[in-house]
Order: sequence, then C-alpha cells, then structure tokens
Amino acid sequence: MHFHVVERELEMNLVLSPERSVPVPARLSYRTSDPYAVHIVFHTGSESPVEWSFARELLLEGVFRPCGQGDVRVWPSRADGRTTVCMSLTSPNGAAQVEAPASVVSAWLERTLRAVPPGQEHEQYDIDAALAGLLARTPRDGAARRHGQDEPRPGGGPAAGDGIGA
Repeated sequence: MHFHVVERELEMNLVLSPERSVPVPARLSYRTSDPYAVHIVFHTGSESPVEWSFARELLLEGVFRPCGQGDVRVWPSRADGRTTVCMSLTSPNGAAQVEAPASVVSAWLERTLRAVPPGQEHEQYDIDAALAGLLARTPRDGAARRHGQDEPRPGGGPAAGDGIGA
C-alpha cells in the first residue's frame, strides 16, 4: 500500500487576548496512513515542538460552522477584515486559542480530500496492523514470560488474553 503525506507550512496566530496575538510558525500535516486525523505542529521556539492531532472531519466542519467539544473546538471567524479558522486547544498542561487564514486551511484540506475522499478513509486504514500493534505483548524478561506477566502498558488496561471478552 502506498502512503502519501499532505503538508503545509503556515503562520498561525496565538491569541493572547481579544486585542493581542502573536505569530507562531506551524505545519499542517495529513498522512494517508492515518486517514481520520490531521496533525498540527507548532514551532514555539522551545526544544520540542507542540503537536496536536484530531479528527479531519472536525476541521472540515469547523471551517464552515462552530463544532467540537472538550479538548478541541473549531469555528470560523473574521479578524481585521479577513476570514479565519479559530481553534481552541485544551490539555491538562494548559489551553490555547489559535487562528489561521481560512483560505490557507481550506486549500490544504482540499488537498487532503483529493488524497483520501470522505467516506474512503477505511480503505487506507490497515486495521490488522493497528490491532496487532495494540495487542502485541512484550515480556519484560524471561521470568515475566514464564509467569505469564505482561509489561506494564500506558493506560494500564488489560492485555490480550487477560480474560476480557474471552
């Protein structure tokens, strides 16, 4: 299977107050290997860029009307006579509101739709590989394997074969 990446460098504005914002270089990224998601990387000048991933459908809808709830909300707006797409991003580490030119976001989204049309995402997604990755167990050492103990996993959920749904 051939995978494709659609990227666009742009400048977004980090909204500090209704009267003040600062420019932040960012990169929009869409991978056909992850067809349901869009990724935004903010280059904040620190050692590690900040990355957000959320549903492509959320961004598609947010260009036209307010949508989302919880961690990610997206809505169209007008600022200084230009149309923008606003995003509210919330995490346990903080919250930010950013805005981007709607024309740039829309043109980039159009490219993602040509790469994987809506409703065809499932054709790109390798469900077998995703499940294998989720269900893979890595024993800590030979003793753990002998005693049937699993490596601790993020989230602490049960591993395959723990009797859930068996």
